[in-house]
Amino acid sequence: MSEEADTKDEMNRMYRWTRHVYDASRKYFLLGRDQLINTLRLKDGEHVCEVGCGTARNLIKMARRYPKTHFYGLDASDEMLKTARGSLKFSGLSERVHVKQSFAQNFDPQELFNLSAPLDKILFSYALSIIPPWQDSIDHAVQLLATGGEIHIVDFGDMKDQPAWFKKIIFWWISLFHVYHKPEILEHLQDLVRNGQGTLNITHLYNGYAYLAVFKKT
Repeated sequence: MSEEADTKDEMNRMYRWTRHVYDASRKYFLLGRDQLINTLRLKDGEHVCEVGCGTARNLIKMARRYPKTHFYGLDASDEMLKTARGSLKFSGLSERVHVKQSFAQNFDPQELFNLSAPLDKILFSYALSIIPPWQDSIDHAVQLLATGGEIHIVDFGDMKDQPAWFKKIIFWWISLFHVYHKPEILEHLQDLVRNGQGTLNITHLYNGYAYLAVFKKT
């Protein structure tokens, strides 16, 4: 079995039952997602893709706020996409927001969504911390973007200004779901900037609990 097939099976096992309570439970510790949406400033006609879209919670909020923007989502888990498609149908957005099963490190927007133009924005909302090939996923996203396009990331921070006991509990809890704080993500983005591939803005939230990063391709 291939590595991607293994990942897909693992994600399906993880979310087969938890997808039903995912949004209700995750809202208490996946902080900063609404701040990411609030800072997007999307334009009419732009093409926006969320990698690791999960239940489509973010896609639904964005599609309601930006009715003239085109939205797409992909996830490794077929099980999670069952919830996403159900939520989109309930919200009346199935015709506007398209979701597919695929992988962050090699998805093809043309094949998945029949797109001929580059993507304008790619979002990772608490996704890179669970994706093993996170660096390949970032590099692939950069390649897919139009010049001036942006990668928006919200994820777990270093929690350096949080109490030590709280940091220990959170890192232990998320590890149960194969999620890990990865400081190397920001380091890699900074390397891309040093290599002249773009600019980077980082905002730390809630005493380091989370961060927002915006990489703009040059």
